[in-house]
Amino acid sequence: MITVARVYDPPNTRRVFVDRLWPRGITKDDPRVGRWCKDVTPSNELRSWYHAHRDRYDDFVARYREELSSGPAAQALDELRELAAAGDVELATAAKDVDHSHVPVIVDALTA
Repeated sequence: MITVARVYDPPNTRRVFVDRLWPRGITKDDPRVGRWCKDVTPSNELRSWYHAHRDRYDDFVARYREELSSGPAAQALDELRELAAAGDVELATAAKDVDHSHVPVIVDALTA
């Protein structure tokens, strides 16, 4: 099963941090982070674009799905898929609005 949580909350199972930038106030050895899978996150270009266009979430999702379909992002997604097939995984993010972040797109890609 794949679940989602904020990185600031205690982990419930094996955790994978899926943000490109390191979370504020969290040290590198903090157990709340777990494994860091930076390659599955939106590119810096897409992340910056989305921060400037918050009202265009559907466009962000389409662009991000395209990024996830090839290159290092696709490889990282395959690794996450294998990890999830082996047992429960919790995707962690520092995003305040998780429902309108990149994380639901990752979950959709993993469960498709």
